[in-house]
Amino acid sequence: MRTTIDMPDALFRKTKAVAALRGSSMKDLIIHAIERELANASSPAKRKRVKLPLIQSWSGRKLDMTGFDFDELLG
Repeated sequence: MRTTIDMPDALFRKTKAVAALRGSSMKDLIIHAIERELANASSPAKRKRVKLPLIQSWSGRKLDMTGFDFDELLG
């Protein structure tokens, strides 16, 4: 299927240069980039989930604020 995209000139030039350096076409480069993006987006296992609220200290230890009453703090 054919489609038309509108991209900034600088991005077009960089895309064309990268494709040329790889010995491929812009079409192939763009298709592979879209495929990679879609594969990453559809793989929830790759996303790191964090139980909130979570605050990380400078020492690298995690402060668990589960059960902390923020309403009481603001009230």
